[in-house]
Amino acid sequence: MSKTKVLTGITTTGTPHLGNYVGAIKPAIEQSWRDDIQSYYFLADYHALIKGRDPKRIHQSGLEIAATWLALGLDTDRVTFYRQSDVPEIMELNWIIGCMTAKGLMNRAHAYKAAVQANEEAGEKDPDKAVTMGLFCYPVLMAADILMFNAHKVPVGRDQVQHLEMARDIAGRMNHHYKTKFILPEAIVGENTAVLNGLDGRKMSKSYDNTIPLFCTEKKLLKLIRKIKTNSLEPGQPKDPDGCTLFQIFSAFANEAEIAEKRKQYEAGAGWGDLKNQLFEYVNAQLADARERYNTLIEDPAFIEAELKKGAEKARAEATPFIANIRKAVGISPFA
Repeated sequence: MSKTKVLTGITTTGTPHLGNYVGAIKPAIEQSWRDDIQSYYFLADYHALIKGRDPKRIHQSGLEIAATWLALGLDTDRVTFYRQSDVPEIMELNWIIGCMTAKGLMNRAHAYKAAVQANEEAGEKDPDKAVTMGLFCYPVLMAADILMFNAHKVPVGRDQVQHLEMARDIAGRMNHHYKTKFILPEAIVGENTAVLNGLDGRKMSKSYDNTIPLFCTEKKLLKLIRKIKTNSLEPGQPKDPDGCTLFQIFSAFANEAEIAEKRKQYEAGAGWGDLKNQLFEYVNAQLADARERYNTLIEDPAFIEAELKKGAEKARAEATPFIANIRKAVGISPFA
């Protein structure tokens, strides 16, 4: 049976939080068990250098992310789980396809345009002030990540769809000029993907510093849940669960019957304090076993390293002959 290749990159710039788990990690791991899909998951540590300036944080983030995915049940025998920097062929392909990428295409990238606009609005004489080549060429490296394994589908947020279109454009140019056979990847935009709100009611994001770390201690989990912003309705007053962050988080973990029962509690006027304590008890119970596995893994970085090296060997088994064919196609090959 022909399998669909699905590739997912995780940038190593932060600690996994509840929003990451509900919106990306959980559905990705569930998908990895499908027999019709060949899954690739990688730690995008080179991408992290674009904005990350703290070497210790990037290193620690990679460890935490790898431990998180393993603790949540990722089967590394079924998937290819690797670190971007362990597959040097990706960076080689990055250069090759970069030589076929029009600067005008990169000029249209949203992140670059936003940086230029911010400079212009600030009255800077140089519209490219503080714009690095990493930021400017980010879409090329992303294309290399995807095209190296000829991924058919790439799950992305709406802000990344443009990059998938650029990857298709680059692949098309390579196929036309060098007669390569890159597959044109398709973006998977999760219309029903859960997006959790954070402590302040905005989207849970490390950019807003409003996250709840996935595997923080029980004490910290309770403290953070109690900090979630709610309205001033008193106990006994009916409350609207829709739009409530507490209810939203609960719903991301609960089944339909539990959600219906929780909705009745809101309508009956349950107090915010009780609702927060109940949310803590429920979420904590859901995460307890995985948290224990995570803490064990964090204390055994050698095991995590071995798992990533195993994944890199699997990835390079594909990447090495693939890049050899690309080299030949562009005229870089032995003379005899």
